[in-house]
Amino acid sequence: MTQQQKNISLQGAGAVAQAVGKLYAQLSKSHRKTADYVLGNPFRAATMTIDELSEAAGISVATANRFAHALGFDGYASFRAALVSDFATTLAPVEKLRNEVQRAATSAEIMAAAFDSDIANIEATRRMLTASDCEAAVDMILAAERIFITGFGASAYLAGLMAHALEPYVRTVSSVALAGGPSQAGRQFFKLDNRDLVIPMVFPRYAADTVWLTQRAVEKGARILAITDSPGSPLVPLADVTIYAQTDRKLSPTSDAAALILIQALCDAVAHRARRSVQAASQMAEFVLPWLYLPQQQQRPVVSRAARPAKTAKIAKIAKDVSTRRKTKA
Repeated sequence: MTQQQKNISLQGAGAVAQAVGKLYAQLSKSHRKTADYVLGNPFRAATMTIDELSEAAGISVATANRFAHALGFDGYASFRAALVSDFATTLAPVEKLRNEVQRAATSAEIMAAAFDSDIANIEATRRMLTASDCEAAVDMILAAERIFITGFGASAYLAGLMAHALEPYVRTVSSVALAGGPSQAGRQFFKLDNRDLVIPMVFPRYAADTVWLTQRAVEKGARILAITDSPGSPLVPLADVTIYAQTDRKLSPTSDAAALILIQALCDAVAHRARRSVQAASQMAEFVLPWLYLPQQQQRPVVSRAARPAKTAKIAKIAKDVSTRRKTKA
């Protein structure tokens, strides 16, 4: 077996652990020390440069490099690549960030690049839409007795925005992403049946709770409209219909911009198809009117910033007078 073939055979899930398991008894004392650190801290080791690993494990840089060779890798880079492969989805954003921060750029350039990236994401998301999936998604939303939207992490906020946007046009919709966490969502999912629709959303890094709750929703007979990033997402096999948002980003795990645009576009399509949508929107606007700020009505006295010092001084004088009276009585 050539050195290249040996390296390839060691790649993949658990390659480093497997190599250490086979060769541990033959390793030198310093290499065993390195192996102990790596096996005890595999995720941390996967994120480290050779200098960082040598410092953390208490060995020299040369020893770290020789350790990689002792395991059958052609150097530290391929050794670290094998570690990274075990955490590919989790570490991908870290690796992108590592590469980007090493590139010299101004803040304005970074911000402009972020705009360019999100514009590309939105264009890609639009290209991924299919007419049949769009129609099916709207049909599912309008036909559902109850709609439960779920997602965790950043997706929790997207779920709340979607529930807010759908509120005027559907019978019952709620976001189960925030209040009470996954266990409270599970309590609500216990009552699901085939009249209900669950809309889970998950993007890299994929939240395990969202996937698990979706599995339970399938078991209860609910229909599933998934919002995710790619056909490789763990939600796709569980969904009746899936719509995709590209969420690539260089300096963070995902971009929420394209996902938010997709959600808003879907809600617009629902509003267009919903019965009495204009009347529903008008009635809701009228209902929430008391909570809206209307300057011409002056429903509540507004204290301007300029008036606040005088008010504060008046409160201080009253407090001083009360204190003086108490002392006099004493």
